[in-house]
Amino acid sequence: MKKALSGLRAWTVQRFTAIYMLLAFLFAFVHFAWNAPHGFEAWRAWIGGPFVRIATLLFFVALLLHTWVGLRDVMMDYIKPLALRVALLALLGFYLVGMAAWVMRILLLL
Repeated sequence: MKKALSGLRAWTVQRFTAIYMLLAFLFAFVHFAWNAPHGFEAWRAWIGGPFVRIATLLFFVALLLHTWVGLRDVMMDYIKPLALRVALLALLGFYLVGMAAWVMRILLLL
């Protein structure tokens, strides 16, 4: 029962993050189709607004969660030696945490 719930949880995270990222891409596409920033300062003003900054942060959280769940499941399915799997999952986790810190730094310095 617990393994089935874990699979359902991973499936749900994958779907919700994919839907959020799709909606964010559609929003950005529509926005840039009608009101594209014409220069660095216009781009910085747009991305620095509170709504867009929070939406961008949520986009990257969704992207990192989506990446973690997908790659974790692939590694769990196809990498059989436990020590290698744990080492690769730890490396992936450190990499994704580093990417999250980098995104936070960029968004906070705007």
